[in-house]
Amino acid sequence: MRQDGGIPPSREDALALDAADPLAEYAAGFEPAKDLLAYFDGNSLGRPVAGTAQALADFTLGPWGSGLIRSWDSGQDSGRETDEETDWMRWPEVVGDEVASAALGAAPGQTVVADSTTVLLYKLLRALADHQVAIDPARTEIVLDTDNFPTDRYVAEGIAAERGMSLRWVQVDPATGVRLEQVEEAVGPATAVALFSHVAYRSGWIADTEAITRVVHDAGGLILWDTCHSAGSVPIRADDWGWDAAVGCDYKYLNGGPGAPAHAYLASRLHDIPTLEQPIQGWMGRRDPFLMEQGYAPAAGVRSLVSGTPPILGMVPLRLALAMLEEAGIEAVRAKSLQLTDFALRIVDSWPAELGVAVASPREHARRGGHITLRHPRFIESYRRLWERGVIPDFRSPDGLRVGPAPLSTTFVELWDGLAAVREELVG
Repeated sequence: MRQDGGIPPSREDALALDAADPLAEYAAGFEPAKDLLAYFDGNSLGRPVAGTAQALADFTLGPWGSGLIRSWDSGQDSGRETDEETDWMRWPEVVGDEVASAALGAAPGQTVVADSTTVLLYKLLRALADHQVAIDPARTEIVLDTDNFPTDRYVAEGIAAERGMSLRWVQVDPATGVRLEQVEEAVGPATAVALFSHVAYRSGWIADTEAITRVVHDAGGLILWDTCHSAGSVPIRADDWGWDAAVGCDYKYLNGGPGAPAHAYLASRLHDIPTLEQPIQGWMGRRDPFLMEQGYAPAAGVRSLVSGTPPILGMVPLRLALAMLEEAGIEAVRAKSLQLTDFALRIVDSWPAELGVAVASPREHARRGGHITLRHPRFIESYRRLWERGVIPDFRSPDGLRVGPAPLSTTFVELWDGLAAVREELVG
């Protein structure tokens, strides 16, 4: 007996949705993948934008091969005029502003692209925590949830041990995520910083970020948001929501490629505060780095979050993808994302109840991010066979199969075909 009692969605339904899709043309804007039937891992590693290889070749022959070290020159010392395309020194802020515009809802001058997600999480969480303790020694707690992404938890554990702080854990349901009322109970006079994910990596749960931010602020704390599973998929209004800081990777929905440098946002009201300094002091984050002077003096503004040499090559693919996202518009991307996951839920709901597949993600739009998680005890065996068939979801222990369609590269037919293969694996 079917779980929903309705008419099962057909492949013809998927074709009709593709025909009506205002973003349909973007699917052809990605490099084709050999033997691919359905790619469900846009929430783990986005596909490369068409032309990425050529852009990297042009960069190698041009700014790198011909410009050589001159492409680092900011012009500040030489007096010559440069622009952002031939001034690598400015790329952390230039590309940061591109991320902010396309994906974060943030004004210019508050975002950089540099380092990995883990390193940027450490920098900002440590800086915010130290600042809070400096102005109020009683604020010694970092608040976070038990199902936050492992890196977030591990970084927080390390900082707590390093700085003599303590962790206050919010116990959450892995099928949903952190709730406002739980945060209200957890924060208080000892709260230094709260660290939560905007979209939960396991379930796709969207936190009530504006209200949670307000609650943390009312308790005197600061908040750091992880945007790894929301940037490029779910609209973010960091400035309007009063965020203090955010960190996220750029290789998922932002299609920057494996190991792409991450982004870090720090609200302008927190810039240039003497007690708020990131702890990895490198020469590229120093004021006037090429003077090579004794002592560290941080650069002004968000540039102070930079430490070592910016990962310029890693920003080349990212900029192509950001231009595509900016053109499509995050609201249109979100609309298609919801259509895709709605369609996926309709398909799964049409399967016989005896199949035993459960949905471990929110169904309401306001709480559902860009992916859904399905649960079945045999997924641990079947997902590798799905990969061999050209259907690529990912598996999350103990029994979760994540389906993460990327709105700009995933078609409805692709979604239908992939889920049909998932069902066949379970039936067979």
